[in-house]
Amino acid sequence: MGRVRVSDVSGTGSAGGTSGAGKPRSSWPVLLVVVCAQMLIWLDTSVLNVAVTTLADPADGLGASPAELEWVASAYTLVFAGALFAGGALADRFGPRTTLLAGLALFGAASGAGAFASSPGWLIVARAVMGAGSALLMPATLSVIVQSTPEEKRTRAIAIWSSSSGLGVAVGPVVGGALLSNFWWGSVFLVNVPIVALCMAGVAAVVPELKSPRRRQLDLPGLALSVVGLGGVVYGIIELGNGRTWYGPHVLLPLLLGGALLTAFVAGQLRSPAPSLDVRLFRQPGFAAGSVVLLIAFMALAGHLFYAAFYLQGPRGLSPADAGTVMIAAAIGIVLGSQASPAMSRLLTARWTVAAGVLATAVTYIAYAWLDGGTPIWFIATLLWVQGFGMGLVGTPVTAVMMSGVPPQLAGAGSAVNSVTRQVGGTLGVAMAGSILSGVYRARMSDTSELPSAVRELPAPAAGRARTSAEAARSLADSLHLPELATTADRAFLDAMYAATLSIAALALIGFAVSVVGLRTRPPRPRTAVPSKVDSK
Repeated sequence: MGRVRVSDVSGTGSAGGTSGAGKPRSSWPVLLVVVCAQMLIWLDTSVLNVAVTTLADPADGLGASPAELEWVASAYTLVFAGALFAGGALADRFGPRTTLLAGLALFGAASGAGAFASSPGWLIVARAVMGAGSALLMPATLSVIVQSTPEEKRTRAIAIWSSSSGLGVAVGPVVGGALLSNFWWGSVFLVNVPIVALCMAGVAAVVPELKSPRRRQLDLPGLALSVVGLGGVVYGIIELGNGRTWYGPHVLLPLLLGGALLTAFVAGQLRSPAPSLDVRLFRQPGFAAGSVVLLIAFMALAGHLFYAAFYLQGPRGLSPADAGTVMIAAAIGIVLGSQASPAMSRLLTARWTVAAGVLATAVTYIAYAWLDGGTPIWFIATLLWVQGFGMGLVGTPVTAVMMSGVPPQLAGAGSAVNSVTRQVGGTLGVAMAGSILSGVYRARMSDTSELPSAVRELPAPAAGRARTSAEAARSLADSLHLPELATTADRAFLDAMYAATLSIAALALIGFAVSVVGLRTRPPRPRTAVPSKVDSK
């Protein structure tokens, strides 16, 4: 079978780098603007991680309860993932430039409202609206790149686009720590407003109109099914990550309902003359396998970063700002890996470049099973760098393979699939890692034979609080002047982290196998039009 090279798959089925008028445009200013807009999404997602403690403080924050804090983060993910297919369809209908501007405006307005929230409920609503803005924004950014970049530059452009997500994730905690050290908690949201204003000015100035000659009709029933169905699945995943049992009504019912609605969505798309998502794209081996690899890679990455953040700020004893600084190593690795991936793909083919990247991340996940409270920072930073470099090798070739067979008028829908796999994969990863961490930690803290006598003799309310999380146990240990409790909690957390990281590594090895087997076939030549699926208006 033919080997897949990134140079073989960089086209989209039409002359590269064309605008709506069909003339090549200068692509690098456009790329700079859309990458900045895309990075804003990931920056905001990660900057919240260092603000949760402040938000829980009744004096300096909002006095949010643990459940409210979970929904401050989850409301964004729920709406973002649920509305991504709709965002891709709107980009195909009205053009990615218009959709990008609308998404930025919505995201900026919600960020400003969230910065001045007077209650956790207000902030949760603001975060949900921010998720809607991101759902419009993200598919449009990749659609702009695919349609406006000349073919010979497209692979490099996708590499830069892919690296922006990792950079935003890793830089976010550093930015959040700096803002919280000098300003009030709302600054972590208010900082988005001037960035959004600059991005909107840039989009208005340099991003061309990129409308397909055949404008698609909106499949409103299909969009509704995708939003509610995907939202139901993500809601169930979030509740599972919050410690619910998989067979409980809060998890099982939304998963079943969401799955049924998504099944109806797929069946409707197969019959629709103007589908929101052309599910026949998954008949292409590269598109289907690439989607699975991206899902698994981001699932593993998000799960790993979840417990890595707790490890650095818990047993390793770093402050949120210092932990964020260490994690910059992952961002550097992602940027360098993304930039190296086109050359490696030309040398090794996309198949083996992706496989090497996924395997490298799996090795770093396994290495976490040997970390403890005294592991040198330089070693942790090295693991994060290797992990980031491996992820950088994955994103660009997989995205290029997936988008190679997508016709220009469906670029938004194809981009939405690419974005959905990343977002849903991240949500699944956090749910998986969170469930393993919570289950193993509670089991260790409940095994009285392993606990020091001072910990076994804690009153029932205090013991219950200590079993909730290592963070709660450390706080209790400080207030009771009971260092044995903090030591026991750290040991239980490390055992839980070992179980989680080996599970994440096993998942990454599955991704390695899928990349080796699924990306080996040369994708079919892209279609230039899909007349039976597109309205001729």
